[in-house]
Order: sequence, then C-alpha cells, then structure tokens
Amino acid sequence: MSCSLAVSPSVRREFFNPISSGRFISPGRVCQPRNKCEISRRGFAFKGIVASGVSVMGSSLVAEPAQGMERLAFKPEGYNFWTWRSHKIHYVVQGEGFPVLLIHGFGASAFHWRYNIPELAKRYKVYAIDLLGFGWSDKAIIEYDAMVWRDQVADFLKEIVKEPAVLVGNSLGGFTALAAAEWLPERVAGVALLNSAGQFGDAKKETSQSEETALQKVILKPLKEIFQRIVLGFLFWQAKQPARVVSVLKSVYINSSNVDDYLVESITRPAADPNAGEVYYRLMTRFMLNQSKYTLDSVLSKLSCPLLLLWGDLDPWVGPAKATRIKEFYPNTTLVNLQAGHCPHDEVPELVNKALMEWLSTLKPEASLQTL
Repeated sequence: MSCSLAVSPSVRREFFNPISSGRFISPGRVCQPRNKCEISRRGFAFKGIVASGVSVMGSSLVAEPAQGMERLAFKPEGYNFWTWRSHKIHYVVQGEGFPVLLIHGFGASAFHWRYNIPELAKRYKVYAIDLLGFGWSDKAIIEYDAMVWRDQVADFLKEIVKEPAVLVGNSLGGFTALAAAEWLPERVAGVALLNSAGQFGDAKKETSQSEETALQKVILKPLKEIFQRIVLGFLFWQAKQPARVVSVLKSVYINSSNVDDYLVESITRPAADPNAGEVYYRLMTRFMLNQSKYTLDSVLSKLSCPLLLLWGDLDPWVGPAKATRIKEFYPNTTLVNLQAGHCPHDEVPELVNKALMEWLSTLKPEASLQTL
C-alpha cells in the first residue's frame, strides 16, 4: 500500500489513511493494534489498506537492498501489459519452469514483490500482476467488487499463463487468490496466503435491511456522498505526499529501516494518474460496503488444492489466530509462522522465499493444459 495522512490522531480514529491511489493507504487507527482473528468490513477496508500499503513500503530506507538480496529493478514505465476487458493491465514475468503468480495487497503493486521475484525465478516462471485500479494497471472507473479481481486473475491464467499455476497472495491479493482457485480449480495447483484479507461468516448475525425512506434517498444519501467526497479527497491528497508516506510507514512498519525511496516511488507514482482519486473514492466507499457477503468459509469450503499460510504473527490487524482458524477449517493446510507484520514477503523475504520454495517442491502439478 502506501502512504498516509498528516491528520490529527482524532481524525485518524474516525477515518482511514488514503495513500496512493494506484495504491492506497489508510492511516486510520494505525496505532491501535488488535488481535482479532477476523477482519471486519472496516478492517478489510481500512486496516487491510494500511497494513498492506504500509507494508508495501517496507524493505529498506537504505541505499542497498535488504541484506544484499537481489531486487527487482524498478521501472517507472512498468514491465509488460495485457489488455483485459479494454483495460491495460500491468504485469512482470521472469524465469522458466512451473508458473507462480504473485498477487499484491490493497494499495500495492507487482513491485511489492521486489525481493521475491528474482529468487523464485531461479526455479520457477514467476508472474506478478497489478490488479485493476492499482499500481501500473488502469484506474478504471467501474463499480469495484471482489469478484472483478477474481475474474481478472482467472482470465490472466487462461490467456497469459496458459497452464496450471500456484497463486500467492498478500492481504486483498490473498482473498483474490482463494476466490480464483475456487472459481477455476483446473488452473490452480496450490494457493499460498500471506496475512490474507477476508472474514469468516457470522451465523448468528442477522442481515436485516430496512427500506430507504424518501428522506434518506433524496436528501440524506446525497449529502453523505458529498461529505465523503470532501473528506476522502482531502485525505487522498495528503496521502500522496512522499513525506507523509514515509512518516506513516515508519510509525507502523515493524522495522522502520525497511522504508526506502524505491517503495515510496512505487506507491506515489500511481497516485498521479488522473483517475486515481475517483478510484480511491470508489474503493473506500462502495467497494468496502459489500465485503461481508464474501466470506472465507464460503470460499474455503469449495477449495480443492493444497494451501500454504505464511503468516506474520506481529501483524497488528490480522493476527495468528486467523491463520489457526483457517487451518482448522481447511485441513489440507501447511502453516508457517513468521516474526513479521502484515507483509512478511517484504519484511523477511529470505524466510518467505525459503518456506515458499520448500512447499512448492512438494506439489505435483500437471505439466500442461494443452487440451483445454
């Protein structure tokens, strides 16, 4: 994800931190960690963003790559582009062998996998995609829904990858990976989640929706939208400022030395897109209001491939209890706990790469899908 806002603590408690809008971040409540095992709708919207964007920045405000690790070259113009539903989609591809597709979190991009792509590419064909509305992909003016990204990943597997692959996702990208694997099982040989977004359904919760009155529909609803646009517009403007991005990341990232110019630019550059502000607004309002209908249990109950959980136990938003619950619900799961925050792949990339490579070596995917 990316930056945050220079707003007073009281405002932060009430709102989220917009960050870059090809990447977004949410400063709200960054100083109030929780240990709940599930991400509530607000958590998915705000915390997921902060943690994800926050961690997007994370890997070193030092001149050299973390611990001398090989790092993906940053290209301001991006790497490769694919046209999907008339929209330009950015992706990176390196290496040869069995395909692995990396899916970033809310507010991040393919560049968030900077320390993972080069290492994994030594043995696998690695793809990293920018979800629609994020990173170097188009900031499409559409009604965003979690299934839009599921469909994007599914079509990417069919049109670009063209053979069974393993999906690896962080935060929002984790839930997207699960949804795509459930939707297109013949194309997915396994799924790895790094502090995934999503929540378990609440059977006791009654969903009662009252009809809108004329007053609510004609007067109150428009006023609410105007207020949201003003507030979110201000927050987004603040969140785009490099100094704010650095400040917020340093306050939330577990190791503040993991904030560098590479990540700052990868977060702020997409925010300069003409449509970035509108996309941010839509993601922070309409999209976030519809997350409760997509639950982890509904997707996991239909999953049929091996699952790996690489979990940062120090994540202030998605603690280890959630990983434990996922493993209990879906037995075909391998759990690796890491001393890291919301984005372990950028905080402790050497550990994530090692665990992921070991797990990948145990899979026996089909060689190809030429008959499909």
